[in-house]
Amino acid sequence: MTEGLLGFAAMFALMLLRVPIAVSMGLVGLIGLGLMRSWPAAMSSAAGEFIDIGAYTLSVVPLFVLMGNFVTRAGMSRDLYQAAYSLIGHRRGGLAMSTIAACAGFGAICGSSIATTATMARVAMPEMRRFNYAPAFAAGSICAGATLGILIPPSVILVIYGIMTEQSIGALFAAGVLPGLLATGFYLLASMFVTRLHPTWGPPGERADWSERLRALRNIWGVLLLFAIVMGGMYGGFFTPTEAAGIGASGGFLFALLRGALTLAILRDVLVESARTSAMLFTIVIGASLFANFLNFTELPSSLLAFVTQFDVHPIAVIVAICAIYVVLGMAMESLSMMLLTVPVFFPLVTSLGFDPVWFGIIIVCVIEISLITPPVGMNIFVLSSVMPDLKTSAIWRGVTPFVLADVLRMAVLIAFPAISLYLPKLLNL
Repeated sequence: MTEGLLGFAAMFALMLLRVPIAVSMGLVGLIGLGLMRSWPAAMSSAAGEFIDIGAYTLSVVPLFVLMGNFVTRAGMSRDLYQAAYSLIGHRRGGLAMSTIAACAGFGAICGSSIATTATMARVAMPEMRRFNYAPAFAAGSICAGATLGILIPPSVILVIYGIMTEQSIGALFAAGVLPGLLATGFYLLASMFVTRLHPTWGPPGERADWSERLRALRNIWGVLLLFAIVMGGMYGGFFTPTEAAGIGASGGFLFALLRGALTLAILRDVLVESARTSAMLFTIVIGASLFANFLNFTELPSSLLAFVTQFDVHPIAVIVAICAIYVVLGMAMESLSMMLLTVPVFFPLVTSLGFDPVWFGIIIVCVIEISLITPPVGMNIFVLSSVMPDLKTSAIWRGVTPFVLADVLRMAVLIAFPAISLYLPKLLNL
């Protein structure tokens, strides 16, 4: 156990020296294995991780990334926003609620929180500025709504968790649906609460007549069709998650092409961006896998289990403590790296306490959502700042506060009632 703790200390020291986290994890894992076992064994382990990254199951990641990029280029985010705006935009705080609803829909076909933030900022912020929304409230609704992209399927984070823990990706996707809808509902309630306290922060928009609403709803048929084909085909047993990702990427390509949003230059940009994102994800996975191999050899997970069980605490208290650790880590680490670093340590502990591994995956993703909008790292905040440089970071922090509180309440509900997450997987016999 001591070696494992020293490994964590060395990794954080490298991070403080601005060494990339993937390199920090991989370097500590490689050196640790070399010192504790042998250098040939360490090199063999590293070679094995590089070979395993080409496994068929991992091909689902770049395909879903590619689908999200095609969907973004096709302009589906604007159609989703217009549809939500036509239905609820005329209410007080309606533009913020439309943004959250559009983020939920866009997350269902994109799977990336960062991409959702950047896209919805360009779509929703001009409208909220036109109606004199408070900058903090407008920014908070975009950043919070964008976090739904990593929970509502298809989710790259859930895919990687499933591969790491050998859980069914289909079951994880199904488990994310109801918590994702619950999160959307809590965010909408938070928007209503804020505008009730401060009516001038979210003035109502223009009321659309029913012909405009029907026209806006007709424009989102592509989103609904793509989601139905990918998810319906997977749960109907017609194809595997990897095949579903390939069909989704092909569907995104066709929609972008038919809408005239795809030129050779744009296609090249989409492919390069998807390759860059996938390479970044795989590099982090390789580094985290090396570090996890080192931790397993130090027997840190089993030592942690023995340490916890000797105190005879309630299992829920352990889950709450793990969530608190994730929130603290999220203040200094990027979300995917945090998950890859901690799952090898916490997963054996949680399953030994009798908790469902699929439910725990949803809990992890929900906590990671909170880390995306909490200081000082909060990736969504920095993405929004880069897209809208005139927005002060301090104002964005204030704007996300009500939504962070809504997230904490949602976490309490999901921990208290695991059936919310597990209902659909059991219904579908996954």
